[in-house]
Amino acid sequence: MSKDFYKNILENIKDGVYFVDKERKITFWNKGAEAITGFKANEVTGCHCYNNILNHMDKDGIYLCKNGCPLHKTLEDGQERETVVYLDHKEGQRIKTHVHVVPIYEDEEIIGAVETFSTDEDKTQLIQHLDELKELAYYDQLTGLPNRRYLDNRLDHLIEENRVNKISFGVAIMDVDFFKKFNDNYGHDVGDEVLVMLAKVFKGALRGHDFIGRWGGEEFVAVIKDVNDENFYTALERIRLLVERSSLRQYDPPLKVTISIGATLAGDDDIDSIFKRADKLLYTSKENGRNRVTIG
Repeated sequence: MSKDFYKNILENIKDGVYFVDKERKITFWNKGAEAITGFKANEVTGCHCYNNILNHMDKDGIYLCKNGCPLHKTLEDGQERETVVYLDHKEGQRIKTHVHVVPIYEDEEIIGAVETFSTDEDKTQLIQHLDELKELAYYDQLTGLPNRRYLDNRLDHLIEENRVNKISFGVAIMDVDFFKKFNDNYGHDVGDEVLVMLAKVFKGALRGHDFIGRWGGEEFVAVIKDVNDENFYTALERIRLLVERSSLRQYDPPLKVTISIGATLAGDDDIDSIFKRADKLLYTSKENGRNRVTIG
């Protein structure tokens, strides 16, 4: 599902939700946060949370925004945190809130965090929304595709499913050909446009239970279920061809890229061995001229 889908959920739940970047600048503030705190999104978005907007205080009266902030600690160590704090309402009163903080990752690096807070003693709904936030945190911020952490988790499940129920699946590593040269020629902003375009191509090429994620940089990973060598190759060749025939048409001439693919069916092995085979086959595709699929 798209980031807009999750954003719509977060915007309209009754619990307070806000996002910060690595520097603790607030980048999202939902309607629940507005209702609980009295502060509108346009009053806080773009501000740093340590500017004492909410003046978080613990049960002992210690102010947390400058020292002991759970959100700040999560940005430093990547650990989820749950606690009770008393925030400062815009009208002046102190409000007891249940707070939960989750880190946001991109390419295995923490790029921000999400804090949810609720005044409701029954935290069942907050926990449900936190699960939705965790899923959101598994998506790449640029392309909207699943990120590396998501892929690792899904592949762990698929390997176990294959071991128990013999559900076949294939893994393909896809790399944009000569992408460094492309970025050098046209700039990284245009390179980002290419990655976004590729994400749209990938989404349109997949069946409902297959998925493609961004592994990092210009490298993507596709996971195709219920396949043999023949229809696995067919699915990947279709993706390769769709990329080859797509372009950024707003430029003159239109800008195109191609991808090289190395792919393998999972057997009785782990993630590392699967990726080693796929990566070796990716380099075979590159050595043989690029813009091709190699399966082994």
